[in-house]
Amino acid sequence: MTNTRGSTDSLAKATKSVAEFSGHKSSLGAAGYRESSDDPENCEFLHDPGQSIAISPKQEEFETIFIGVEWDSRRVEKPRRLFDKIFKKVKRIKKVGVDLDIGCLYELQDGTRGSIQAFGEKFGALDEMPFIVLSGDERTGDAKGYDEYLLIKGENWSKIKRLLVYLYIYDGAPSWSDIKPRVVIDVPGENDLYVTLKSHNDSLEICAVAELENIRNGIKLTNRTEYFPGHEEMDRAFGFGLDWEDGVKP
Repeated sequence: MTNTRGSTDSLAKATKSVAEFSGHKSSLGAAGYRESSDDPENCEFLHDPGQSIAISPKQEEFETIFIGVEWDSRRVEKPRRLFDKIFKKVKRIKKVGVDLDIGCLYELQDGTRGSIQAFGEKFGALDEMPFIVLSGDERTGDAKGYDEYLLIKGENWSKIKRLLVYLYIYDGAPSWSDIKPRVVIDVPGENDLYVTLKSHNDSLEICAVAELENIRNGIKLTNRTEYFPGHEEMDRAFGFGLDWEDGVKP
């Protein structure tokens, strides 16, 4: 898929299908490490779809904005061996890695639209357009700290119009209810903001989790939690109008 402002026809088609498909009516590798925060006094949770919170613009520019995802490895029962049955040993449990990707669709103030994701190796750039970068591709969910994350260059937030953060189960059984992912948005100087998936649809592999909108150079964060069969359907629902092609990870 190529970043593009999109042809007039494709954007018009995407815009027209937004209300029909989803009802949103939106007609329109970095290095590092962060610890998870479970202190309710230092974070705010958006559990329900449609729930939003606003961060007022600052006199100075935002520092680097961090968007991370963490999830549980799937736990499954291993078949008991003959000797286990004879000696009545308890069932063995093992972890099964799930390749869960974080990505985003973005729109800049100048109309440029595109995606950031490991799929297709679209890792972005921090010091040049689109001022968003993906940390890498963590394929098991066992990494220390946040498994994958996006960084946004805060001083260029004024050049960004909106971001749609999504999660995609690339490999492993598509069971959102098993892995219980959650997304954190860390804006320096503010409480951590957590977006959780209150509902799950295990038959669909992609979930639009959170939308970040530039409102007078502040940040409006909304819990979206909506599931789709693929990237193209999600794109159409939110009106980005990108061109998508089938492919696989290297």
